[in-house]
Amino acid sequence: MTVSRREFLQWSATATALAATGLDLQAAPAKAAPKRILILGGTGFLGPATIEAAQARGHHVTMFNRGKTRPDLFPGVEKLHGDRDPKKGEGLKALETGTWDAVIDNSGYFPRMVGASAALLAPRAKQYLYISSISAYKEPNPENGTEDAPLATMPDPTLESMGKNYEYYGALKALCEQAAEKAMPGRATIIRPGYIVGPDDASGRFAYWPVRFDRGGEVAVPGAPDDPIEVIDVRDLGEWLVRLVEQGTVGTFNACGPEKRMGWGRVVEACAAASGHKGKALWIPEPFISRQKDLEFPIWAPYAGDTKGFHTWSNARALKAGLRFRPVEETVKDTLAWYKGQEKVEKGRTRLAGPSAEQEARLIAAWRASLAPAKG
Repeated sequence: MTVSRREFLQWSATATALAATGLDLQAAPAKAAPKRILILGGTGFLGPATIEAAQARGHHVTMFNRGKTRPDLFPGVEKLHGDRDPKKGEGLKALETGTWDAVIDNSGYFPRMVGASAALLAPRAKQYLYISSISAYKEPNPENGTEDAPLATMPDPTLESMGKNYEYYGALKALCEQAAEKAMPGRATIIRPGYIVGPDDASGRFAYWPVRFDRGGEVAVPGAPDDPIEVIDVRDLGEWLVRLVEQGTVGTFNACGPEKRMGWGRVVEACAAASGHKGKALWIPEPFISRQKDLEFPIWAPYAGDTKGFHTWSNARALKAGLRFRPVEETVKDTLAWYKGQEKVEKGRTRLAGPSAEQEARLIAAWRASLAPAKG
């Protein structure tokens, strides 16, 4: 059965750790007074996009990480080294001095560690932005759910393991939110993104689709064109985080896009167009897809059963707080261009999720066989 929920949990847990400004049809907001922003992480996907947005708007950025992943990024940015776990090595020692207007935590997965950093920085930071996930909500997800929907829980909240199939990832994110809010009451901003996509995404989830169409031939596409899909371009999210810092905005927000409900067919057509229509979509209905074993398509989730609400989260609160989205067509085009440009430069960041060519061929053959009239 191909349900991308598990795939979402697994890659959300790893991609964010690896983890032009947002397109607004109105004039870009005026630059605010320079802020001092501390980013916990900053070397993967969302981190660099946030740093680029902050620098473009004249803010001073400090990065805190282990100094092991992509250490050559941002040579002009102040860097502090340590570990999110205060019990490992130097731990948070490098953060014992310094003051910041805001902390952006996009590398926190366990509440003990998030609580430790938030508590240490509370006297010297005005705002703490914690990047959570829509996985923090209890399953099954309601359709059109808001930030007030019930959160996920786990039997032992002290367990520092995501579980064999990442079943505790969401509950741990919810506990991390609570740890941040406890340490900095009234000064915490909780961001719950769904799929973060776009250039520099090492997970290969979203990139699978434009790359697959670019390779040409018949492309197996699950579900139906009107199935809802929610994604957010990493550049739009990074810029919005910076604006939340500028405005001092606190609260909890679903960071899912676009502004209005988008059909899966629009994404598929954008991928086909970006490839010059080398590939042709073969739509395979959800019931047939869900009967297959060991086959997972990235990004898409069945608009049925327990995952019916997965791509329908309300973003009304975030829109009111200034979140804006570029067209998905731009994201698709830029993702494909990035993949092609990086394939030989940084191959480790151009892996692809999704079925292999052999798996896809078997699926297409099985689907066509199911349509053949029975012989009497």
